[in-house]
Amino acid sequence: MVFLRQLAGLCIAIALCVIWTLPAQALDYPPPLSYSNAELTGKDFSRQILRAAEFSNANMEQVNFTNADLRGAVMSASVMTQANLHGADLSIAMVDQVKMTGADLSDAVLQEALLLRTIFTGVDITGADFSDAILDGAQVKELCQRASGINSKTGIATRESLGCQ
Repeated sequence: MVFLRQLAGLCIAIALCVIWTLPAQALDYPPPLSYSNAELTGKDFSRQILRAAEFSNANMEQVNFTNADLRGAVMSASVMTQANLHGADLSIAMVDQVKMTGADLSDAVLQEALLLRTIFTGVDITGADFSDAILDGAQVKELCQRASGINSKTGIATRESLGCQ
């Protein structure tokens, strides 16, 4: 019991030392934005920094995310019909169970993104980078049928990033 108290005290002391040694700007980092369950049809988020923003269960039809920084964003179970994500960075984002019918993902970076059960009907993926993204076999097969181009930021070919045969 005494050992556990000493261990807990040591852990707290280490945590406080780490917090006090962080640069002041790291402590002032704003919390992520939340647009969960929002009606965002036609909104313009182009070129915005939206790291780790929350868009779950949102209606984002015809939203413009051109060249937006969406790294780590959560878009689970949303509707993104005809959304423009040209050049957007969706690395490590959760884009699962999203309806992306007719969306533009050209030149987008989706490295290590979670994309399970997302619908990609009629999506433009020219130059998109899906390196290490989590997709199921049926999605990969569908996307490989129209995969072409090379991502301008990463230099990775879309077919290569999907592992197309």
